[in-house]
Amino acid sequence: EKTFLVWVNEEDQLRIISMQKGGNLKEVFSRLVEGANAIEEKVKFLRDDRLGFLTFCPTNLGTTIRASVHIKLPKLGADRKKLEEVAAKYNLQVRGTAGEHSESHGGVYDISNKRRLGLSEYDAVKEMQDGILELIKAEEAVEEGGEGEAEAPAAE
Repeated sequence: EKTFLVWVNEEDQLRIISMQKGGNLKEVFSRLVEGANAIEEKVKFLRDDRLGFLTFCPTNLGTTIRASVHIKLPKLGADRKKLEEVAAKYNLQVRGTAGEHSESHGGVYDISNKRRLGLSEYDAVKEMQDGILELIKAEEAVEEGGEGEAEAPAAE
């Protein structure tokens, strides 16, 4: 089972991936940090003090981290626009299971953090995790006949 991968010269010059089935984000994140640190011992990453890590895609400026989970949200996801509206309240991006601009299969979506600039890697992953918990609450509310409107966090 593949849990750690490094892609070279794909969309990004370097893509470091840590993944596994289940919900142990701490284990996935720890493996990512350990792997990135090992790579950085040999290869220096270009980092700007203000913008963070510099990448080909400007949406990845900052931490460059895109933390995502595949999660089944069949009720909330029955209306993709609605799912995207609720996800946006928590700075989350909704994708299909085959990546950007793809469709969901069986109500499973790839949900990831939207923000990468102005927060730490840990905070980006934590924001994604907190948002996922809110989407689960919204899914449960729809299952119980509600609208699926989870309370949005107060603006910081």
